[in-house]
Amino acid sequence: MAAAGGATPDSAPAAGAGEVEGERVKPFTPEKAKEIIMSLQQPAIFCNMAFDWPAHHWTAKHLSEVLHDKQIRFRMGMKRTDTVPQFETTCAYVEATLEEFLTWNCNQSTISGPFRDYDHSKFWAYADYKYFISLFDDKTDIFQDVIWSDFGFPGRNGRESTLWIGSMGAHTPCHLDTYGCNLVFQVQGRKRWHLFPPEDTPFLYPTRIPYEESSVFSKINVVNPDLKRFPQFCKARRYMVTLKPGQVLFVPRHWWHYVESIDPVTVSINSWIELEEDHQTRVEEAITRMLVCALKTAEDPHNTRAWLNPTEVEETSHEVNCRYLNRAVSALFDYKTSKVVEIQALRTNRDDMKKEGLNVHHHMEVEQIDDQDLLLGTIKQEAASPFGPDLVPVILSSEELPSERRGIFEGDGKDFVGKDGEHPGKLHCTKRQRMMSKNEDVVAEQIASDSSMAPSQTFISTDDLLDCLVNPQVTRIVAQLLIKGRSLWS
Repeated sequence: MAAAGGATPDSAPAAGAGEVEGERVKPFTPEKAKEIIMSLQQPAIFCNMAFDWPAHHWTAKHLSEVLHDKQIRFRMGMKRTDTVPQFETTCAYVEATLEEFLTWNCNQSTISGPFRDYDHSKFWAYADYKYFISLFDDKTDIFQDVIWSDFGFPGRNGRESTLWIGSMGAHTPCHLDTYGCNLVFQVQGRKRWHLFPPEDTPFLYPTRIPYEESSVFSKINVVNPDLKRFPQFCKARRYMVTLKPGQVLFVPRHWWHYVESIDPVTVSINSWIELEEDHQTRVEEAITRMLVCALKTAEDPHNTRAWLNPTEVEETSHEVNCRYLNRAVSALFDYKTSKVVEIQALRTNRDDMKKEGLNVHHHMEVEQIDDQDLLLGTIKQEAASPFGPDLVPVILSSEELPSERRGIFEGDGKDFVGKDGEHPGKLHCTKRQRMMSKNEDVVAEQIASDSSMAPSQTFISTDDLLDCLVNPQVTRIVAQLLIKGRSLWS
């Protein structure tokens, strides 16, 4: 099957990708792949990197034979076009085996079984967010079928992965993941990804209702937006790509994404890669959790299902949330302490080398590096563009809303020029600074437009208040103040 950009993941690599005595070689070494992942600022597709993974053959049919009669929870959604997102709190759920799912998905009329109440022509089913460690608890050998070590993460395999199996139309509402970056391996069928950069967060109208740790949702159905209610969304920059079997999509930190299955059956495997920034983000998430749970529980103590995502199974009491916040803050300080020790060790080693007369030019440069840069790991070097037939950038969509249903926009692997005439592989600092400088004004406009009602309807709900209190920009400031205060106390 042809890959985006003309690459063919199931065929021999392109010239120059590597061919040694007839043996197929991957286009990037693990070290180079990790370097790309840790430095790239936009989504991109890796081709020809997973052709030898055993998981390459994990079709839904194969998995149904592996899992036999194991019950899996499927989220049931409507095949309808509406301006309101289908959040998990509004969906129905079915416990079924993969074999029962495949029978229903073949459109075979069933008068019995777990899917009997769901007309296949009107509903989609999605077994999403299934952790391998729970799904294959008695078949741990299968973890080795997923080889994330090929991307420079030694030892990472299925144990740190999740599985996603869906029917046509199954989708994830638009959201961003607060932790890490994301690698997604497409096994069966195709998925269409709609992505938006972090700088456009104010235009996505972020909300923490429904609440799920590490997920910030958008109030907008991005494939059928209500522009009267959310006028700022027209300013959001949409990147689109169709992910095909054999390809691996890289989603950088805090990129918004809406993902939909566009084939009868889709199977994906993903892994979230931890980043240094996650330590502070956990403090921000703990603050968010405490505020959301306190206010929503006070509003209605007996109806958590209306605002708490089904994926959240932990207790939400204030006492538990306080412990969670304290653990997050302590973990951050432990991490910072360990980094200081590393820096001190680096200095000591450098001083020893100076005494031995080995003060080469490289160490003179290291001496000039700011300690804070060392602590935060923000040292970055300019490098040539890594893009080519085996690494295809996801580029800005040229379609106007709401024209997604007319087709998909894919790069051809040759012309990587973006909508503004800039190379899409570079997020220029000047543009980013311009965007960030406008964010405060945009947030205010966004809240104002979202709350624009007739005077007789200006009732401020708990959710309205939370949208302001736990806006990602606000929780970031609160976390920084809390961390600063803790530093003064200790």
